[in-house]
Amino acid sequence: MPQHVQGVIAPGRNEPVRVETIVIPDPGPGEAVVKIQACGVCHTDLHYKQGAINDEFPFLLGHEAAGIVESVGEGVTDVTPGDFVILNWRAVCGTCRACERGRPWYCFDTHNARQRMTLLDGTELSPALGIGAFAEKTLVASGQCTKVDPAVAPEVAGLLGCGVMAGIGAAINTGNVGRGDTVAVIGCGGVGDAAVVGSRLAGAAKIIAVDIDDRKLETARAMGATHTVNSRSTDPVEAIRELTGGFGADVVIEAVGRPETYQQAFYARDLAGTVVLVGVPTPEMKLELPLLDVFGRGGALKSSWYGDCLPSRDFPMLIDLHQQGRIDLAAFVTETIALGDVEKAFARMHEGDVLRSVVVL
Repeated sequence: MPQHVQGVIAPGRNEPVRVETIVIPDPGPGEAVVKIQACGVCHTDLHYKQGAINDEFPFLLGHEAAGIVESVGEGVTDVTPGDFVILNWRAVCGTCRACERGRPWYCFDTHNARQRMTLLDGTELSPALGIGAFAEKTLVASGQCTKVDPAVAPEVAGLLGCGVMAGIGAAINTGNVGRGDTVAVIGCGGVGDAAVVGSRLAGAAKIIAVDIDDRKLETARAMGATHTVNSRSTDPVEAIRELTGGFGADVVIEAVGRPETYQQAFYARDLAGTVVLVGVPTPEMKLELPLLDVFGRGGALKSSWYGDCLPSRDFPMLIDLHQQGRIDLAAFVTETIALGDVEKAFARMHEGDVLRSVVVL
């Protein structure tokens, strides 16, 4: 029987979000209903509210979540009711050309639940990144559920569902940061700070954090940055070169998603170095670089989708590292809030002192 729960929707472009009654259908084949325990407020949710992703309003927001599997549909064997799971937005298909080549993190046919959640009047909702977890319960594809140790706090575990995984994965999986490397991270929000954590975990010798906000730079240093650069007052390219013997960094991770910061990343890397774009640009943005510089500097220009992660591999590993005290995932949780506080959390994103507001249910 369909269930009625409370959830946060974005009704239209730039309209304030509001709490509404959401209808959750029984899970169909390959689907699961998850009781949400915690969900981080990610900048991507704000992009949905602003219409920067697409215009398929109304959206059921929230995607960076953890909770308990309540029920599953026909044919589901990978999770069972009672499992503690982190939700992921790239459920691999297992049969596309990327999966068959042993590269499932590049899966070209990731999937979501086939049924739609609705409002009471039958209006279909578009769940953010196929999840929609600013709600007491949500319907997802079973492959979007990744089992982890239930001993970890939900508000900590859920952060791996998007931002923290994206940043750590950008360093370890996409950037292939290795022992002794020099790394620069441009943009020190939640994803950028996670890239700092990932670089430290990988054994980077020097980690240079770049931002325009000194408070964010202080946080980045607490997360493991060895040097900081305020790019509002200092040319970041010159500063990074100066800190790397005049050469540039081995890996530069761009966690802003803007053409000007990408150009900084491009010129701040060493010859044959790597640029990793993990910041999400908007559709109208354009990038212009001299093609001769692209050719002459060599190396690699990469984009990092979800930190090129494989949730079944990476989520349990990072939870284990957290429980061993080797990474502090709890440091990313700035505050816990209620469903009705999401609009205020969006406003706080611009104040510079929040890594993550986390809705706790």
